[in-house]
Parts: sequence; structure tokens; C-alpha cells
Amino acid sequence: MFRRRRRTAGTAAGAATAARPAEAAPEAPGRPARDVAAAGPAIDLTKLRATAPALVSLYKAAGVSLRKQGLDGRRAAVYLVLDHSASMSALYRDGSVQRLAEQSLALSANLDDDGSVPVVLFNDRAYEPQEVLIGRHTGAVEQVRKAVGAQFGGTRYAPAMRAVLAHYRSCGATDPAFVIFQTDGAAFDKKAVLTLLRESSGLPVFWQFLGFGEHDATHFRFLRSLPDAGGRATPNAGFCATGRHPRSLADDALYERLLAAYPAWLAAARAEGVLTD
Repeated sequence: MFRRRRRTAGTAAGAATAARPAEAAPEAPGRPARDVAAAGPAIDLTKLRATAPALVSLYKAAGVSLRKQGLDGRRAAVYLVLDHSASMSALYRDGSVQRLAEQSLALSANLDDDGSVPVVLFNDRAYEPQEVLIGRHTGAVEQVRKAVGAQFGGTRYAPAMRAVLAHYRSCGATDPAFVIFQTDGAAFDKKAVLTLLRESSGLPVFWQFLGFGEHDATHFRFLRSLPDAGGRATPNAGFCATGRHPRSLADDALYERLLAAYPAWLAAARAEGVLTD
């Protein structure tokens, strides 16, 4: 059904694997990234209906938001990074995290034809990236948690950022990476995060930080500052928030927030030669 284009460490539907930290340093991808304009979504609606009918409404909502931003036909490899700190436990139990995984898959179906999203769980460390597959996504977040043996812990963003960069470098992707980086709290490692943002600003990787909570919350002050951080080749970070109850945010509103800063980064990345059409 879907064309597989990324080599991955594991799949959410596979057997449990031993968790290990992912701490590879960011490096340039093995091949130059390209942002290819094409007609329409990456995965055809008919195929999606046959494989994952429950995602159709999300897929359509994501498509509308992409068109509003002038991104119709653009391609990207979508990543999902999930906070697994202790304060997130209730949001895993109530289905908020699983819902975000489904919303991310539906966005990916518009942007990438391989039918999957690499998912990275993190607390004080990052766990091995796991694939969540369209059509096998029901309960996938719990499968990922079990596969890597994730425990609740603290909140350090840098190990997860390194895990994404290492995966992207090794997978052979030729399209830019759009990273949905979810968290409900402040990072313990702000200096390392800023260093990684600066180091990766010359790569075809865009970091869209997503707060589960109120946008103006004190603990999101650092995240609100990232879009304006200096010393970067491109404005490679955005921040938005869902409000206190993530599942109550309408799907179209979530997509519009996630995509708001992305077009400006694409333009800057092209101007700097980070992306070529």
C-alpha cells in the first residue's frame, strides 16, 4: 500500500526491544535534502480510506490547513517526539497522547508517502525511535511504551533532539523533517537545547514544539523564546500550545497552530541553500 522510504530502528507493532539512550551528535544528512512540490497529498484518499478509515477526517483537516499555508503538495518526513516525564502520566491515561499520534499520522499522510511516523519517547533520556504505522495505529502509543520499556522521569529535551537528528541523518530521507516535539513542562537542559537548535539550523529539520497546557504558562517561557533565539542560520523552531485539555482543541485549530511557522522556515531554508527544489 505505502512506499517504504526510511530505515527505522523498530516498529510499534513489533516485539519489545531493549531501551537504550540515543545520544548521537547531530550531523548533516547523508544526502542533500530537497523540498519537492507535487500535486496533492502524498497518500491518496482512496488508499487511506481502505487502510485507516478512522483517520480520514483528520487527513482532510490537515489537508485544509496545508492548503491555507500554501503547502499543498509539499513533502516532509514527520517525526513525533513525546514527553514521558512524570507529569505526563494522566495525559497518557486519558488518551491525549494517543490522539496526538493519530493527528500526526494524518498530517504525515499528506506530506509523506511511506505511511509511518517515527516516534521518540523521552524523559531524562531518549528511547529508541519506533515506527507508528497507518492502519496499525490503534493503541500504538501504549505499544511504543511497552516496546522500549519507558519509565516516567524528568524533562530533558536534548537527548530526544539528538535521537531525531541521528535517525534523520541515517535514514536517507531527501525531504525536510517536520518534528512535532510535544511536552508539558520546562526543559532541565535549556543550554543544550539552544546549542542543538543552533547546530541544526543549517540542516533541513524544523522543530515545532507543542505545549500541552496554556500558551502563556510560566513553565513555557523558554519554549516561547525559541522562535526568536539568535545565532541560527534559519528560524528552525516554532512553538504553540493546546490549552489545558489537549483533546478539546479542534483538529483544524491544532493543525493551523502546528503549521503557522513552517512556511517562513521553508523560505529561509531555501534562501540559505539548506533546501533546494
